[in-house]
Amino acid sequence: MKYDTKELEAKMQKTIAAYENNLADIRASQANASVLNRVTFEYYGSPTPIKDMAGITLSDARTLVITPYDASTLKAIEKAILVSDVGITPQNDGKVIRLTFPQLTEERRRELVKQVQKMGEDAKVALRNERRTANDFVKKQKKDNLMTEDEVTAAEKAIQDVTDKFVKMVDTITAAKEKEVMAI
Repeated sequence: MKYDTKELEAKMQKTIAAYENNLADIRASQANASVLNRVTFEYYGSPTPIKDMAGITLSDARTLVITPYDASTLKAIEKAILVSDVGITPQNDGKVIRLTFPQLTEERRRELVKQVQKMGEDAKVALRNERRTANDFVKKQKKDNLMTEDEVTAAEKAIQDVTDKFVKMVDTITAAKEKEVMAI
C-alpha cells in the first residue's frame, strides 16, 4: 500500500492560506482594506462586518474611505473602529469615515517584522503538526500490518518532502512580507 500525500498537501495548503490571511492584517504604511476584515459593529442586534455594510475604497496610498450604505450606521461603524485593534483613529465628516495610515517609524517596522517572523514560526509549527499526524497514521498502518517496512520508509520520506516544500513556502512568504514592511 503506497501512502498518498494529497490529503496532507491539502491540509498544509489550508495552513498556508490561513497564514497569508493573517499576514494581510499587518499593515505596511499603505492603506489596506483587509485591516477591517475582523471589525464588526452592532446592526439591528447582531454583529455585522463593516465590509458588508459599507463601501471601502482607497482615496490615496495611505487613506481608506468608508462609505456606509445606511447613513444611520456611521456612528456605530466609527465606534467599532475606535474600539478595535486597528490602531487608527477614524475621522468622521458626517457622510464618510476616513482612516489615514501614518508613516511607520523604523522601530514600529522592526516590531512588525518580529510579528511576521512569529506568525511564520506558528505556521511552521502547524505544518509540523500535520506531518506528525501523517507519520502517526503511517506507523499505525505498519502496526496493523497494512504496510511493509519499505513502504513506511517511503511514506515517511514523501511526508518529509511535502513538509519541506511547505516550510520553504512559509519562508518565502515571510521574507516577502518582511521586505514589504521594511520598504519605503
